[in-house]
Amino acid sequence: MNSRMRRRAFITLLGGAAAWPLTARAQQQSIPVVGLLSSVAFNTRRDQIAGFHRGLQELGYVPGRNVVIEYRSANNQVDLLPRLAADLVTQQVAVIVTVGGDVTARAAKAATASIPLIFVIGSDPVQLGLVASHNRPGGNATGISFQVFATLGKRLELLSELVPAASTFGFLVNPNNPNSEPAAADAQDAAKKLGRALVTVEAATDDHLAAAFDRLMQSKVDALMVAPDPFFLARREQILALVGRNALPTIYPFREFAMLGGLMTYGTSLAEAYREAGIYAGKILKGEKVSDLPVSQVNKFELVLNLFAAKALGVKVPLTLQVAADEVIE
Repeated sequence: MNSRMRRRAFITLLGGAAAWPLTARAQQQSIPVVGLLSSVAFNTRRDQIAGFHRGLQELGYVPGRNVVIEYRSANNQVDLLPRLAADLVTQQVAVIVTVGGDVTARAAKAATASIPLIFVIGSDPVQLGLVASHNRPGGNATGISFQVFATLGKRLELLSELVPAASTFGFLVNPNNPNSEPAAADAQDAAKKLGRALVTVEAATDDHLAAAFDRLMQSKVDALMVAPDPFFLARREQILALVGRNALPTIYPFREFAMLGGLMTYGTSLAEAYREAGIYAGKILKGEKVSDLPVSQVNKFELVLNLFAAKALGVKVPLTLQVAADEVIE
């Protein structure tokens, strides 16, 4: 082995030592470790992660000081989630918190029946088999649940109020989301009650997004509703660019879209939901049993309007909507 190769081998060994799992070091120092498992890239969820940190801090835990967080992201490759979840189990973290929808929670649940699991999902955890009941979850899982799909009808009502002349709505869904099929049926019924037609299009990749918008424009939709989905939230900049390019009035499920220039959002505050998850994680670290923590159901929804976006799209926002909004960006 020449000197260059020996030096490279030494650097590799040193790098491996420097990258020794934080979990092992934390355990040696008796610092608790929280595993954060995500189906999407963490840089697309900064507000939610900040909310989670706030929740931990409310219970006295400051990341980097008296608690370590092990981050594991599948970066939209959901088939990697079981392996990432198993890795956190191997690291023997004190609690696992899931980010990015039902698929992440199910992967964590399948990986361990003993490590406490805190989920944040937009579906019913009982129907998913994550808990026995909301009040008495049993097992090793509990968390935060918000019924984002139950408010599809309300979003269509708001969209029809915003664009009263619209005759055809579009609905963008992710076919990989198990909630998409029933959601499309519910949205179809809601549109029919409003006397509107509904065109459902699917997208699960970046290329599919562009093709979906082409189909929407070919179908001559007048306005669009984006389904709640981790992939769409992670791709909100791309979606907003496509909406702007096609001048399509759109309602979104989360305020993060409005913060980036989306026209109107109606849904739960994700940052608040993850703050609650941080509080739950802190309680577990303090010794509370996960089976004693009921599933927290978020029932508060917020309407956010972006008047800058309305002007750019040529949409006149009715005063009734502006008065009803929880937040108006102008």
